[in-house]
Amino acid sequence: MIKVFKLPDLGEGLTESEVVAWKVSPGQSVELNQIIAEVETAKAVVELPSPFTGTISALHAEPGTVVGVGEPLVSFDIEGADDDAVLASGHAPAKREANLVGYGAIVEKDGRPARRARGPVPASEAAPVVTAVVEDALAVVPDAVQERPRSTPPVRKLAKDLGVDLTQVTGTGQRGLITREDVNASASGTAAESVPVPSAVDGVRESRTPIKGVRKHTAAAMVASAFTAPQVSEFLTVDVTESMELLARLKANRAFAGLKLTPLTLVAKAVLIALGNNPTLNTRWDEAAQEIVQFHYVNLGIAAATPRGLTVPNIKDAQGLSLKELAVALAELAENARAAKTTPAELNGGTFTITNIGVFGIDAGTPMLYPGEAGILAVGAVRRQPWEHRGEIALRQVMTLSVSFDHRLVDGEQGSRFLADVGSILSDPGMVLTMI
Repeated sequence: MIKVFKLPDLGEGLTESEVVAWKVSPGQSVELNQIIAEVETAKAVVELPSPFTGTISALHAEPGTVVGVGEPLVSFDIEGADDDAVLASGHAPAKREANLVGYGAIVEKDGRPARRARGPVPASEAAPVVTAVVEDALAVVPDAVQERPRSTPPVRKLAKDLGVDLTQVTGTGQRGLITREDVNASASGTAAESVPVPSAVDGVRESRTPIKGVRKHTAAAMVASAFTAPQVSEFLTVDVTESMELLARLKANRAFAGLKLTPLTLVAKAVLIALGNNPTLNTRWDEAAQEIVQFHYVNLGIAAATPRGLTVPNIKDAQGLSLKELAVALAELAENARAAKTTPAELNGGTFTITNIGVFGIDAGTPMLYPGEAGILAVGAVRRQPWEHRGEIALRQVMTLSVSFDHRLVDGEQGSRFLADVGSILSDPGMVLTMI
């Protein structure tokens, strides 16, 4: 009996996923919970386990295709399946056939996920296996963020053959799907203009990349950040020679042997101390409740550039970590981000963020707030340059710090004091004794 498995809600109400890769092919036998595909959501690339034991009958989407929740994904030939268990449409019923690993809410009619009853989660319903994580963004994507044109692989091939740009075609199919008729209609009016004009680069004058995945949701988050929070930025250039000398001594200390110690390690510790003295930068604006939420812990976000885009994992309860523990946590965070092993839990719940633009040789910038946070600090490059020191000009190691904050939550005085505290610690590490 053929059963059609529809894309489930993979968590947090996500409405669609892109097929990244199939791990099976038609005619192949599969076992329950065997990994059959990798699909990318706004949160992560998730390994999708098989809901049945049987044989793959058909794959309904090629890699790169965006599939909506509730749309057919793969068909199974299930030996001995009960005919009455299959709906007249040929789709499998909403009730699961077995305990599955990693699925969200059951999909009912119209592709809408049904809510689960509250209660303990069975041990068999573990979390999805995450292989790569993307930045957690707002649930609602602004209209300004363009989605990839919805079409099937044969229609995309037809469009390519006819020289039709699908981004310029309005779909007349279900949920805006672009059909063959849409492509043919567009081609009839543009075929005469479809001859490409060669250029010096591979004969192509321009190329297009669909806005999706990390980039799509990063864009949504930044647009929301820019237009919902009144942001103010301040800058401070400080002499960090003593901090760099301290860093060299720590690297030679047995207690820190084998640890990766960088200027970011000291900056992170300085930020945590400064947040303790300036708690307004560790808050959140709750628009719905019309309340200011004060966090009594610091989940320290570290912006990380990865091949798949910008992610901001955070270190939970960082305020309680020693300098050594903080160094270990930063190293693990960076390693997981590079290897695309950051977990969803590490992406959620941040309260303050640091972005290290100095690694790119940049001195300063105006960092944009991560949505839901009151402040972000950009760390510039450490440079040797002439600087006034003890009444004379000397070559010193200098760094510029840039802070942006939500002016609804943080007054100018509070933001300035926070930045000054971070600068004081980095210019003279002994100042910590006066702050704790």
